[in-house]
Amino acid sequence: MLQLDNLALTQDGFTLSLSAVVDRATRVAVLGPSGSGKSTLLSLIAGFLQPDLGRILWDGADITEALVAARPMSILFQDGNLFPHLSVFDNVSLGLRPDLRLSPDQRDRVAQSLTDVGLGDMGDRRPATLSGGQQARVGLARMLLRDRPLALLDEPFAALDPGLRAEMLALLKSMSERRGLTLLMACHDLRDAERLCDRLWLLEDGKLVLDTPMAGLRDAPDPILQPWL
Repeated sequence: MLQLDNLALTQDGFTLSLSAVVDRATRVAVLGPSGSGKSTLLSLIAGFLQPDLGRILWDGADITEALVAARPMSILFQDGNLFPHLSVFDNVSLGLRPDLRLSPDQRDRVAQSLTDVGLGDMGDRRPATLSGGQQARVGLARMLLRDRPLALLDEPFAALDPGLRAEMLALLKSMSERRGLTLLMACHDLRDAERLCDRLWLLEDGKLVLDTPMAGLRDAPDPILQPWL
């Protein structure tokens, strides 16, 4: 379980302040306009930023000051952070060993991760030779290979066309369910949130103004969600 206990950060005149709990294997969409604090929130949980106040806990353990690498999470950004000079296989391998010195068992795990996202025959290719959807799959394969219980996604498929975006969200949902991942995804589109997530957080001006189940959301929407429907 992820607990955000009276978390607060003020940066360049903007303040993020919230408390929330995410149960294990829950997938949360973090919705809100640009500047509402979505990326700041993910950066705090990931450890790229340190809060002024409050604590971040995972299964009761305080990880507020833990190093990024020591936290129980994997992160997927919009650009996928792929290295153009490395093969697809090596880009995914970075999820296990930054020095790329893999054991035979680890090489098998990388190959299996590529197969899981539909890229089993593309390990030797460079990112520039792949389509946008295929590049997104490489980033997803690397994130899943780390086998961490918490996944943070900062609009990872925003640059894809609607059809590819729906395809990637469906793939991520399937794999998250299979692995029991706890997931937080920052997004701008309620339709993307509905495809993947079972809970919705709405941020406005650095505050959590709505925390609600995704099921039945459109049947009886909260008035605060009207601009997003």
